Amino acid sequence: MTANAGAMIEIENDEPGAVLDAFAARGWGDGLPMVAPTEERVVAMLAGPGSPADADPDEVIAVLPPRSGQATRRMIAVNAVMAGCAPDHLPVLIAAVRALAAPEMNLRGVNATTHPVAPLLIVHGQAAVDGGYNAGLGAFGPGNRANATTGRALRLILLHLAGATPGPGDASTQGGPAKYSFCVAENLAESPWGSYARDAGVDAASAVTVHCGEAPHNVHDMESDDPAAVLDKVASAMTSWGQNNAPISQGEYFVALCPEHAALCADAGWSRDHVASYLFNKATVRVGDARTAFDLLAWSPWQQRLGDDDRMSMTEHPRNIKVFVTGGAGKHSSVIPSWGMTKSVTIPIEAGG
Repeated sequence: MTANAGAMIEIENDEPGAVLDAFAARGWGDGLPMVAPTEERVVAMLAGPGSPADADPDEVIAVLPPRSGQATRRMIAVNAVMAGCAPDHLPVLIAAVRALAAPEMNLRGVNATTHPVAPLLIVHGQAAVDGGYNAGLGAFGPGNRANATTGRALRLILLHLAGATPGPGDASTQGGPAKYSFCVAENLAESPWGSYARDAGVDAASAVTVHCGEAPHNVHDMESDDPAAVLDKVASAMTSWGQNNAPISQGEYFVALCPEHAALCADAGWSRDHVASYLFNKATVRVGDARTAFDLLAWSPWQQRLGDDDRMSMTEHPRNIKVFVTGGAGKHSSVIPSWGMTKSVTIPIEAGG
């Protein structure tokens, strides 16, 4: 059986309980039952839809801190098998690993912080359709193989290859459920603004976005017929002093609008950029209150010059507010603040990942 970092172990059978026991004894896994990554299963994963026949399974896709583990195609496939992925999920996972390794992601900081940050994987375009990813009702929740297993596989890669194990490689004080699996699809069919990835500069049939942030903060508005009234509630969720973004000017906010809230905005003539600009101007705090709340403020120079009675947005620029559409019927949206010292990355899903 292929296992952690290219090692081979043998167990009496590949029943999930036996695999769990064997891996747990070595400090591997996420604590949940896993599929045995036998050679046959890994080969089948590597040979899935869209995978080039001449792809080198030992090609290094990324080097992941803090351990500087080499994420090869083969090792990504091993973790995909363990998580329960289907072969057509592998290109999504490979692209997500590439995104994680981007310098602006600051993966070393993401893994080392005491904050409960987890990489959110958003799947865009044809890959979301082909892979069966859920962009509708319960998109952030359980019940969908693609979302659950791809998000879980990304976490297993961080555990096994990056070395982000609780304690020596992941210092998160309390951890968080998003560290098990955090994957969703963009609801392109019901987005009035088209593809988020396209607006982010990636004009491809399929793409992924990785955003290192907190679990979703729900925003509820069942009654308003005015975009401003809905977005005022979104802005209120963005102004909590408890989030890691609060003292950091470069922090990003992903605003996951449900289709009904997005349609309300679009029907009133509001573009994605209009929504972000409105939130930038409404999600503000008194500067003096921020200085009272925090001794250490990672602000831009212009923010340092503001007076205590001035008001300031929770982030230094509207472009740090990212708006996409996901979910189904019902008027609940969510805000996903970043860890702060990280930037999201959107890249195309290439043939074979």
